[in-house]
Amino acid sequence: MKKIIGLMLSVLAAGTMAMGGALAGNRDSAAALTKEPAGKAAYLCDCETGTVVYAKNETERLPIASMCKIMTLLLSFEAVERGELSYEEEITVSEHAAGMGGSQVFLGANLCYPAEALMKSVAVCSANDSCVALAERIAGSEEAFVAQMNGRAQELGAENTLFANCTGLPKDPQYSCAKDVSLMLRALIKHQKYFEFSRVWLEDFAHPDGRTTSMTNTNKLIRFYEGCDGGKTGFTNEAGFCLAATARRGDTRLIAVVIGAESAKIRNASISAMFDETFAEYATRTLLKGGEPLAERAAVSGGRQKEIGVAPANSLTAFCKRTEEGEFTVSIELNEGLRAPIGKGDEVGTATLYRDGVEVAKTPLVAAEDAARYGWWDAFREGAHHWSA
Repeated sequence: MKKIIGLMLSVLAAGTMAMGGALAGNRDSAAALTKEPAGKAAYLCDCETGTVVYAKNETERLPIASMCKIMTLLLSFEAVERGELSYEEEITVSEHAAGMGGSQVFLGANLCYPAEALMKSVAVCSANDSCVALAERIAGSEEAFVAQMNGRAQELGAENTLFANCTGLPKDPQYSCAKDVSLMLRALIKHQKYFEFSRVWLEDFAHPDGRTTSMTNTNKLIRFYEGCDGGKTGFTNEAGFCLAATARRGDTRLIAVVIGAESAKIRNASISAMFDETFAEYATRTLLKGGEPLAERAAVSGGRQKEIGVAPANSLTAFCKRTEEGEFTVSIELNEGLRAPIGKGDEVGTATLYRDGVEVAKTPLVAAEDAARYGWWDAFREGAHHWSA
């Protein structure tokens, strides 16, 4: 059983915002842009809610070239997160990895490089040799790593994606789509460490034998578009010019993808125009901030304290057109019958966001502190205190 403890009301008047999350996937919103982006496919969404602002051939299976390295980086960060890899670990580069063509940092075969340096070179200058070195370390071989890439794509809901290698170099069959690329980038940028790499414009890559290789970010929007702080470019003759990019202004973070443009200049201009128009027409308001304790507290039985603080596990946000209006309520529901012990981070309820009475998003409520069980020693101490008093 759950009990509604309280309601927080937020009324958004005309000229401010309305909830966009309820419109996720709504093709009416796909006509929002005044100028159609170049390329064979394009996609733009809000990062927090996944709300689709624009979509063009978004599920068409196309080659995406080096944008597949978004998945290579994602698996690398997740390996670190699981404790299976550390940023400081020295990775020995195989002959196979060192011999990769295309974009590279010219790794030396049988030399050792920190995992962090390899990951940074993938994010900054799209280094194929570093991709393979990481793949071999994480999965034992590039082939086994590619199997992990495809499995992770399915977990993300990327239904129109198939990887054949970890670099994006031409190899059949291999394809993805604009929507799936956005899903992968959206997952990648949850790792804040990624932005330490993606924001680098120019940096030297140091080799253990004393050489240095200059790295320049392949994503020129990092330097030339206000708010752009991440993304991945791609180009092959088959794929054309591709780019997945993310930009943030204020509380709004967007993800945009273009596949198959005719030139890098056109590709960059299309992404910039998509960002410009969406930032101008849409805004984000955070109604509950993830991790921030609420005024409500949860009752606990059998514990040293009678109640504990709670916080939303994730933020509840409204992404919306500035010209719409809507009424929002957030329902705070705490589980009944909570008993100690409860650990910080344990789920103790749910917060649900409604727009005009219709549910549009929810997040678990978690304990903001520990609640230890009231044991016999606590009873003894309490009794001794009363006796001495």
